[in-house]
Amino acid sequence: MSVAPQEGAAGTRIALEALRAALLSGDLAPGQRLVEAELAASHGVSRASVRAALMDLAAEGLVERIPNRGARVRVVTVEEAVAITECRMVLEGLCAAKAAERVDDEQAAALTALGRQLQQSVADGEPVVYSARNRELHRLVREISGQEVATGLLDRLNAQIVRHQFRLALRTGRPQVSLPEHLAIIDAIVRRDPAAAERAARTHLASVIAALQESAEG
Repeated sequence: MSVAPQEGAAGTRIALEALRAALLSGDLAPGQRLVEAELAASHGVSRASVRAALMDLAAEGLVERIPNRGARVRVVTVEEAVAITECRMVLEGLCAAKAAERVDDEQAAALTALGRQLQQSVADGEPVVYSARNRELHRLVREISGQEVATGLLDRLNAQIVRHQFRLALRTGRPQVSLPEHLAIIDAIVRRDPAAAERAARTHLASVIAALQESAEG
């Protein structure tokens, strides 16, 4: 006996969470068509639920709906990625400063341990592992900051440029450039120096922008 697909708000939530996770992990490629019937079958929800989820994702800038042709994953240009990263620079700086104000001893120890893991992954020549730990560091800083509005905005911005972030992380020599930048962020937060933490975060994002611009020229 077949199970009826989830409908209404519950179905939309299931579809939205699944699609957002696939976009954030890079499982859905820029320009890839998003077929409602296939997505509904894959996630056990109704087509109406998928359609509602795609509308939400379009509002977030992750998906684009094409008249009479359905939807596809939005392609973000390097120029857009730079503009998004400029916004991230402000928000990440805010979160780093707030984290330096709020960090407790246990959180400081977790950041320090993560810094050692970042160093180890660079020493071992494991850019994929380094990239994962890099994302964990940014997530942990946002969590410590307690700045929920900035965190929500950053989640939406990061989702739009996940492919560009993957490419940068795998570029030869990039981890060696970003490692000291990440360690500076950790050091400032652990020392509970908000101004230095914000400055370090902004310096790191400025470096990301420069790398993105290099990729456009290359």
